[in-house]
Amino acid sequence: MTGVIHVIGTGPGNPEQMTPEALRAVAVSQEFYGYFPYIERLNLRPDQKAVASDNREELARARAALARAAEGVNVCVVSGGDPGVFAMASAVCEAIEHGPEAWRALELVVVPGLTAMLAVAARIGAPLGHDFCAISLSDNLKPWDLIERRLQLVAEAGLVMAFYNPISKARPWQLGRAFDILRTVLPGETPVIFGRAAGRPDERIVVSTLAAADPAEADMATCVMVGSPETRVIARPGRPDLVYTPRFAGRPRP
Repeated sequence: MTGVIHVIGTGPGNPEQMTPEALRAVAVSQEFYGYFPYIERLNLRPDQKAVASDNREELARARAALARAAEGVNVCVVSGGDPGVFAMASAVCEAIEHGPEAWRALELVVVPGLTAMLAVAARIGAPLGHDFCAISLSDNLKPWDLIERRLQLVAEAGLVMAFYNPISKARPWQLGRAFDILRTVLPGETPVIFGRAAGRPDERIVVSTLAAADPAEADMATCVMVGSPETRVIARPGRPDLVYTPRFAGRPRP
């Protein structure tokens, strides 16, 4: 007899942005594995057990959860945002690939969630209205020169970019370097959005330009978006600016 392993996301942090499907997974699970702040967002019952761990222990966390599911426990692995976007679903799949054969027979349910770039985009308008990509600026799991190469190519391709993990105490320089690379390709007036804690009480949304963008506006709770050359900013008297990327590109407007 084996248990079920759910992998969920709590959304960007606003309880209303956690999906009903994720809440149902929480209700039927017995043990919860995740990073401390994400576990704390759940209102667990006395009969449910939380096993919280540090942010860089993803693979060990996944293995521990799979081992318990193989013993017959209904397990929930908890991420912030969407579990499939720079989060725990990938770690769980990696653990399954390299783990015991029995783990491949487990019932795995990855529950889609709301990721930070979607929450920020909704607060500011529609910056993801045309082609876009998401890039983590952390070089913990990939070399920095690969990140630089991708930034260059994406800017040349004209995609809107959403940056996850833009800056940290250990990496205070990388966002500034990313902006410098993009300035060699994109116009200085390209919109840049700093979206911190979208939907939470401490939310802060700042709209700047690539020429003036200050990395100090970001921290690890910030999703940074860089528009394409087509991205527009609409000034609205008495209301926040709207930022959107038109649905068309590379041909005359209809």
